[in-house]
Amino acid sequence: QVQLVESGGGLVQAGGSLRLSCAASGRAFSINAMGWYRQAPGAQRELVAHITSGGSTNYAGSVKGRFTISRDNAKNTGYLQMNSLQPEDPAVYYCSAVTIALPGLVPATVWGQGTLVTVSS
Repeated sequence: QVQLVESGGGLVQAGGSLRLSCAASGRAFSINAMGWYRQAPGAQRELVAHITSGGSTNYAGSVKGRFTISRDNAKNTGYLQMNSLQPEDPAVYYCSAVTIALPGLVPATVWGQGTLVTVSS
């Protein structure tokens, strides 16, 4: 079973930057796509950025050009570099990963516990 632990959230001024990390631990045959989602109070969880095992990325329109998703497969860690943070960005940010526990098993999506990002104006 793979566990994901996010870190790097906090309080930042508008226009500032934060780097979120998502460390995967535990046993898995493979960790495929990884993604970052966010959920603001009273809102639905939304996709922020997604990266495949091969490194292909896609972003929500609201963060394109400001956020960068990356991963280090050797460390089983994903990252979200957030620049030019705006007042609309505060939320709990969640990491997810599609994992395969053993060859032949169906993929499963695992979620982290979330990390809070707050932006002051």
